[in-house]
Amino acid sequence: MFKRVLIANRGEIAVRIARTLREMGVSPVTVCSDADRHALHVRMCDAAVEIGPAPSRESYLVTQKIIDAAKKLSAEAIHPGYGFLSEKPELAAACKKAGIVLIGPPEEAIVAMGSKTSARALMKKAGVPVVPGSDGAIIGGDVEIQMAAKKVGFPIMIKAVNGGGGKGMRLVRSDDELLSAARMARGEAKSAFNDDAIYLERFIERPRHVEIQVFCDGHGNGVYFGERDCSLQRRNQKIIEESPSTAVDGKLRAKMGEVAVKGALSVGYVGAGTMEFLLDPHGNFYFLEMNTRLQVEHPVTEAIFGVDLVREQVRIAAGEKLGYTQQDITGRGHAIEVRIYAEDPAQGFMPSPGTITHLQFPAGPGVRVDAGVTAHAEVPMFYDPMIAKITCWAQTREHAIARARRALEETKVGGIKTNIAYLDALLAHDGFHKGDVHTGFIPEHHDTLAPPPAEIEIERAVLAAVLHRELDDHASSAPSAPSTTNDVGAWQRAGRHAGLLRGFFQR
Repeated sequence: MFKRVLIANRGEIAVRIARTLREMGVSPVTVCSDADRHALHVRMCDAAVEIGPAPSRESYLVTQKIIDAAKKLSAEAIHPGYGFLSEKPELAAACKKAGIVLIGPPEEAIVAMGSKTSARALMKKAGVPVVPGSDGAIIGGDVEIQMAAKKVGFPIMIKAVNGGGGKGMRLVRSDDELLSAARMARGEAKSAFNDDAIYLERFIERPRHVEIQVFCDGHGNGVYFGERDCSLQRRNQKIIEESPSTAVDGKLRAKMGEVAVKGALSVGYVGAGTMEFLLDPHGNFYFLEMNTRLQVEHPVTEAIFGVDLVREQVRIAAGEKLGYTQQDITGRGHAIEVRIYAEDPAQGFMPSPGTITHLQFPAGPGVRVDAGVTAHAEVPMFYDPMIAKITCWAQTREHAIARARRALEETKVGGIKTNIAYLDALLAHDGFHKGDVHTGFIPEHHDTLAPPPAEIEIERAVLAAVLHRELDDHASSAPSAPSTTNDVGAWQRAGRHAGLLRGFFQR
């Protein structure tokens, strides 16, 4: 086993990895940008190396700085977490050259699954069902795009070949929209990934986004840890995940899991990975992509199966065998994860950086909090605005939903805007309770989930006026402490209005 591991990341995932390493008797060390020198993940580790300015392209995304930091701190292995360099074959290659173990898949597997078109071809060859689409990146201009679209058939989803996080994606329903959408997708892909290559896929109407957690060792063994339903997304970014999915029964779960493991082993995969599928309303599933890293939503799987996926990653990277088979893996209960973002849902989910003036996280039975911030911490504008994840487990889905809502009610974040009230509105939605969700659920119900900014301001103004009137009336009739029934009533009404007003300001 390793003595020291460098965590090449920041925020909640760096904190989460550090905790498991410490439990394993492994010294956690890390890196930080200038903006993160006082961050929680730095305080949670035994040592840290500053690697440059706040912009990630000058710090967390510079491979050589990560390698140099690992050498400086005498780390035998690097855990990349998720995001940043976690799916970059350059890091895997640099680690191999430097004699440092990467806690992740080999470079060849990352390359094979990193390009969506390459991954589609490989999975198709391995017998994994794929969404009908162009056979590779579209080389050429408008004519080639139109020819490919005619072959695939509308509606079509345009996607960046090398990318993720919903960037470089456009839904096209007719030929009239095709070329302008393709230009926008290319431009966004070029800006985000320095590669404007795109390809086309048939758009599946009202699909669920269901992913399978796979785990493979370096000895040819592979298993799956059930599924996660990640259908609740805004702008192609997941915000609520749950397991098991209300659309997946035992038979379908086994079929998807076996296909996922087969696909992973076909590319020599090692470690934790996620096979993402689109599940249509008829129970047909299609390969979407593979994330060659730990997922943000991995705590959902850990809650259901009682496994520490980071511990398993470290074990496997150290050369150990899985030590168990598929028959040994049994899920229990239901788990839901909500992602808390520093953002304003009423302003189109605009990020809300700033200083957290007050912070209170939930506790109690079945509640887990993964956070990368503390009170008085600064939420920088340079990185993803997610500040915490809350995962709730219970024996039944209904209880898990109730527990998640209770946990959100206990969560208080001051100084910045968050999506806490928005998450609660989603959990309270009748469609979610019925399990009737799909990837377009949030835009479909947007008007009932997030009131427009003007409406909120009007409500606040009205409540403020009412509160002012109540207090004025009381002041004119009761100069001292209330001594009559009417005075008490005035104070009670004012108190109720003040409570409502505080609630709206918190929202």
